Amino acid sequence: MTSLILKSNIRKIVKELDQENLINNVSTEVEEALEQKTKETLTKAIQRAKANQRRTLLARDL
Repeated sequence: MTSLILKSNIRKIVKELDQENLINNVSTEVEEALEQKTKETLTKAIQRAKANQRRTLLARDL
């Protein structure tokens, strides 16, 4: 299965969000956890769109 979350992108966002610049590294566990949470969120959103008889996934489904 294709990965949705890229560790390089996580690092970029962490640097942007960490105003004190204290976080230097991102564990692989973070990438895996974000990947799992993203898949769970999308699965629920797909179910909601189907329940509403839509073929288009909308932001409100999240």
